Amino acid sequence: MGHDWYEASDPRMNDVPSALVKSGIDVLSDIRNTLRHSAEGPVVRDTGDHILNPDLGPYARWDGPPRDAAVLIPIIEHGSEPTVILTVRTAHLSSHAGQIAFPGGKIDKEDHGPAAAAIREAEEEIGLEPKAVRLIGELAPYLTGSGFRVVPVVAEVSPDHRLVANPHEVDDVFEVPLSFLMDPANHLRQSRKWEGRDRYFYAMPFGERYIWGVTAGIIRSLYETVYR
Repeated sequence: MGHDWYEASDPRMNDVPSALVKSGIDVLSDIRNTLRHSAEGPVVRDTGDHILNPDLGPYARWDGPPRDAAVLIPIIEHGSEPTVILTVRTAHLSSHAGQIAFPGGKIDKEDHGPAAAAIREAEEEIGLEPKAVRLIGELAPYLTGSGFRVVPVVAEVSPDHRLVANPHEVDDVFEVPLSFLMDPANHLRQSRKWEGRDRYFYAMPFGERYIWGVTAGIIRSLYETVYR
């Protein structure tokens, strides 16, 4: 996808801490230790698009009550270099077409909570069988400008499980090293004009992949939950 509508990053916004000097497996261990206590409920902290845009409010483009959703942050332990599974949404979808995302979607009334919804969606989107998923914990709900209250569910996935993209929802499935995503040096804060004002967001370019928006914001939330 093209990115010609993005403005240059504001250098004043890229005041990230020094890069983590940790292996991916150490990062995974830190995530396990931090989220272990969240089995009784998600981590409590304020997170969402509004953190970088406090003047816009948590639901800048939505007037109704927030809509509940969940995404799965699937981590595969490949020896010393764990990876995170991400998807590319199909170009024909009505929202966020062609963008990089975690498996996930709205929480249905039949779902028994965010984790069940995230696992169900992951099975529908990328063929991830529930038996291949081991839950680690939940992050605080991420509030999006489009009116969603998204609970990120962090889980480990069996490394020998074969993933199959649902062509109706997903164009591609790929993996990114966990150590790359948890290195704050890779967390760029960029902006674009929205209704005449600068709107800031995180972006994490990875080769030809451009991870940004809510997906990058959730990754940043995971980082801040573990290392802040």
